[in-house]
Amino acid sequence: MREDGTGDGRGRESDDSDGGVSDEPAADLHADTGVAPDTGTGPKGSDTGSNPNPNPNPNPNPNPNPNLDTDSDSTSNSSDDLDTDSDSDSDPDSDSNADSTSNSSSLFDEDFGAALENVEVPTVDDEEDPAGFSDLEFGFTDPGESNFDEEVESALPRIDIGIEGLDRMIQGGVPECSLLVTIGSAGTGKTTFGLQFLNHALENGENAVFITLEETRERVINSAVEKGYPFDEYCEAGQLAVVDMDPVEMANSLASIQSELPRLIEDFDASRLVLDSVSLLEMMYDERAQRRNEIFGFTQSLKDAGVTAMLTSEAAERTTYASRFGIVEYLTDAVFVLQYVRSDAISETRLAIEIQKIRDANHSRETKPYEITDEGISVYQQANLF
Repeated sequence: MREDGTGDGRGRESDDSDGGVSDEPAADLHADTGVAPDTGTGPKGSDTGSNPNPNPNPNPNPNPNPNLDTDSDSTSNSSDDLDTDSDSDSDPDSDSNADSTSNSSSLFDEDFGAALENVEVPTVDDEEDPAGFSDLEFGFTDPGESNFDEEVESALPRIDIGIEGLDRMIQGGVPECSLLVTIGSAGTGKTTFGLQFLNHALENGENAVFITLEETRERVINSAVEKGYPFDEYCEAGQLAVVDMDPVEMANSLASIQSELPRLIEDFDASRLVLDSVSLLEMMYDERAQRRNEIFGFTQSLKDAGVTAMLTSEAAERTTYASRFGIVEYLTDAVFVLQYVRSDAISETRLAIEIQKIRDANHSRETKPYEITDEGISVYQQANLF
């Protein structure tokens, strides 16, 4: 029966596996239509073809592999269950949303004024203001403009530096008997700053003292005369004392100078004093602790003398905002920084001044340009650097 290809279903399966062609017409029908005949003998009939049986739960064929059909049926059933759950969930949600929308619209249909009609509203008398309220001013000034020309009420007597643009940057002037320091590199005009500071007092009939550790007495007087400051006349009139001292000599006799300086200033009736420069005096001491103690003692004697004193100091190599030894800016009441400003945008080097601090005085913290002319230092308070 295997040789002639006839017999039961087992013989046909053997022929197909050997590559033989079967005469079974159902194979062509399945290939053309995709519908397998309902023979009940094929193990894959229930999976690959559609089921023509109108039974709502068809499974007429016994399956030799029940696991395969069970998985397929369970998947189909679970899909049906999901659809059923989705349908059952959608209706309550839609009903709930409809009810919520209906309730929300009903809330806003009412007038809120009706709910507040019985609320008592406090009345305010427009004719009366709280005590002192009318004296307040809420005006704001332009942030780009500094109102430093306004008079300042202060119990401390104040003086001007003598440089117009710089004085406008200080509201009310520096307190009298303060100790000032001007820090700058070589050529920034520290000595000119000191000369102009004294000339302002001399023009007002005051007496002054200029102590130089760098130049001779004649050189200082001639430099002032070239700028229009008649220091020679002030010296002849006994209004000005210009003293040139060697820094080594001053360091050796600093103890006696500290004790005698207050008395000399009082006898001379000097209101202002300039020391040019304190850096040379600091260089006379090798140890930092000794240097600080000696400079502190000297500055303290100037404060005890009751004079407005200005020191000039070289700037540090690493920064222009500190003195050479980093001491005097902490011992003084006001610090002025003179510096060079270089920019790639311009071909020239400009000079700029900045007020680092002034105790008991309000001042601008802007950096402003200045020039050294034949009449002294001119600060352009209204101008910018670039």
